[in-house]
Parts: sequence; structure tokens; C-alpha cells
Amino acid sequence: MASPAQVPPPRPRRSLAGPVVLIVLGIVFLLGTMGVLHFYMLGHWFARYWPLLIILWGVVKLLEYQQAQREGRRAPGIGAGGIFLLVVLIVFGLAATQASRFNWEAIGKEIDIDDEDFSFFGHSYSFDDQLAQAFPVGATLRVTDIRGAVNVNVSDDNQIRVVVHKRIKAESQQDADKWNAGTKPQITVNDHTVLLNANNEGAGDHWVAIDMDISIPRKASVAISTRRGDVSVMGRDGDVDVSTQHGDVTASDINGKVSVNLTHGSARVSQVASDVSVEGRGGDITVGEVKGTLRLNGEFDSLKLSKIANTVNFRSERTDMELSKLNGDLDMDSGDMRASDVIGPLRLSTRHKDIRLEGMAGDVRLKDENGSVEVRMSKLGSMQVENRRGDIQIYVPDKAGFQLEAKARGGEVESDFGELKINNANDQATATGTVGGGGPHLVINNEHGTIEIRKGSALAEAPPAPPASPKAPRAPAAPKAPAVTEN
Repeated sequence: MASPAQVPPPRPRRSLAGPVVLIVLGIVFLLGTMGVLHFYMLGHWFARYWPLLIILWGVVKLLEYQQAQREGRRAPGIGAGGIFLLVVLIVFGLAATQASRFNWEAIGKEIDIDDEDFSFFGHSYSFDDQLAQAFPVGATLRVTDIRGAVNVNVSDDNQIRVVVHKRIKAESQQDADKWNAGTKPQITVNDHTVLLNANNEGAGDHWVAIDMDISIPRKASVAISTRRGDVSVMGRDGDVDVSTQHGDVTASDINGKVSVNLTHGSARVSQVASDVSVEGRGGDITVGEVKGTLRLNGEFDSLKLSKIANTVNFRSERTDMELSKLNGDLDMDSGDMRASDVIGPLRLSTRHKDIRLEGMAGDVRLKDENGSVEVRMSKLGSMQVENRRGDIQIYVPDKAGFQLEAKARGGEVESDFGELKINNANDQATATGTVGGGGPHLVINNEHGTIEIRKGSALAEAPPAPPASPKAPRAPAAPKAPAVTEN
């Protein structure tokens, strides 16, 4: 008799917790793609409320357990897939929470990255506007713009005129219109101060860039504060004060004082009838045609200076420099300094730079390390030069009189002046003496490098050689006998 067929035991029911969580996440992202929810808010909500997904998971598991108890069967457990999904949810949730607590604004100030650099912050919408009203005589203009370019020019009348170009990142035209209405630039007159606020904060945390072209009377002073955006000021009789975190600054044709404070960006200042000050951290700094003093304080990628009529003062972590006047040019970067037509006294202390001074006039006090030094004097003054691990070359005028004390440890001393007593014995070379009846005192010290004292005639290029006299014409050659050829 055949044995009865064995019926396999029923398969246990699978848990619905994982699918329920996935369905909830899918619905949320679907609402985002349909425009009902904004994607930039989804991350914020997830960072704050992700534990609710675990609570939902637990509620589903509890209901399944109670249902299984009533039916007298075993409740479904948590499979490998459920454990993996739970671990991923916890890891991403904790990461999102920590990211939401991080000061991203401070990081954004240190690196030049803005929301505009990414395409997923919505579409870009443009709006234009204009403002105009009377500008009080003798008033100062103060401009605040969190994001956007600011240009200040001269007006033809006693009016302030503002041409506004606005760019807004939004998910829809409706949102852009709403944020445009809430970010109208505002002009406020307070005694002798006119306040122009771009009003970017009217849109909250939403991305709004407001460019403003401003025209005001030439005599008015200007103070501008921006966070992101270039600043340009042209034609002012009053003072100019610019502070920006991410942007380039241009100022030209200014009769008042110019003050620039940078965090990131470059500055170009020219044609200033008064003093100029540049501070902070930035890229390329270019200053020229200044009739007042120039003060530079900070860390910059490069300096390009020209025609500064009064004192130049520059301080950074590596360099401390002061000179009386700059008739020529001065270029400085992290490894080199080149200057021409410098009027002393010059005081320069730096390191890791190759220095070349041409047409130097007056006193010189120079200290360098890990770099070569070359000084070509046009008018000799007292001199004190110290260097380590680099050569020193000093060129003095041919007929100049001076007294020299030179010492090179780990190097040699060379000179074009026969009056000097040179001793290159052992590890320390020296040169002493008086040239041309005496004069300014030159003290040159070097460690691990040579010292050269040269005549200024070495600077002059050899004159071009006179043209050679024309050669006498050759006599005509005697006619040759016809050569015999074979056919």
C-alpha cells in the first residue's frame, strides 16, 4: 500500500517592513520630481527626521508579530536584505545629520565655491529693475550686496540711479516671481548717509544674485560691502572703501583715499591722488600712479606696483618692506622680487626670494635667506646687506667713493676695485678698504654664498661697433680663353 504523499510545510510569510519603508521613500522622491516638494528641502528633512523611518519599520514588525500570535504561527524575522537596508539607513542618516550641523557657510568663505557652480539648485530666472531718487549734497553712499557685482560711476546730475539685474535660482517661474518681489533693492536716506541695500536676504536661503550699476555725483564718498561679486568704482572725488570676500576690486580715477579689504580675489587700483590701503588675503594686487602713500598688509599671490609718489609699506608673514618712493616698477611673487628706479631709504627683510634692484638710489638695508641678491645702485647711500644660502652682487657707480666691510662665510669675495683688500683664505673671505676718498659705509655679510662688488660700468652695454668702411671695388677679372669642349 502506497504511503500518503507528504505535504510540505507552508512557507513563512515575509516581513512587509522593508517594502513599506521603500514605498514611503519612493513617494517622497516622486513628489520631488513632480515639483510638489523641493529637492533642496528633502536633504534637510531626511537629516532631521530619518529616525521616523526606523520607528515605522518597528511598528510594522510589531503589528506582524501580533498578527502571527493571533494566528498561532511564527512571526516573520528580519532577513539579510532587511538588515542591509537598516544598516544603510542608519549610516546615511547619521552622515546627513552631521552634515546638516556643519558650518558650510564658513567653508564656502574659505574656498571659492558658490551655489551657482552646481546645476541642481534649480533653473535660472532673470529680472531687471531701476531705481532713482535725489542724492543729498555732501552725502556718503553705503552699499550692501551679499551676492552680485557692484559698479559705481559718475552721474550727470544730483540723482542716484540704480540699474538692477537680478538672477534667481528656483524650481519654477512662480517661485522666482515670489522671491523677486521679496528682494527689491532699497534706498534709505539717514542724515548725510545714503544706504543702498540689495536685499538678497529677502529670499531667505534661496540663491539670488543682484548686480547693480550705480550712478551718483562725483564728489560723493562710497563704502561698499559684498560677500560674492566683483566691485568697480570709477571717478570719485571722495573716499572709496571696499570690503569683499569673494570678488575682484577695481578702482580708478580717485581723488580721495582708497581702502580695500579682501578675503579672496584680486585688486587693481590706479590713478589715485591720495593714499591707498589694501589688506587681507588675495590674488594679484596691482597698484599704479598713486600720489599718496601705499600700505599693503596681508598675504597676496603677487604684487605689481608702479609710480608711487610717497612711502610704500608692505607687510606679510614672510616680507617686511618699506621704501621712500617708487619711480619705476616693482614686481613680487612667492619666489622673486624685481624693482627699478627705487628711491631710498629702502628697508627689506624677507626669505626664500631672489631679489633684483635696478636704479636704486639712497640708503639700503636688506636681509634675505635662501635667495640671491643683486643691487644696482644709481646713487650710492649707506648699505647693509645680509644673506644666507645665496649669492650677493653689488654694483656701484664708477666714480663713487665708499667704505666697505664685506664678509663671506663659506664663500668668496670678488671686486672690480683694486683699492680693496681681499682675503679669500680658509672658510671665511673678507674685503675691506676705502674707495675714492671714502663716503657711504657698505656692510655686506653672507653665509654660504659669494659676494661680488662691481663697477657700474659693468651695467653699460658696449656701444655698437661703427660700420665697417666700404671695401674697394674689385678690378674686373681678365677674360678667360674659351675652353675647348668635346662634341
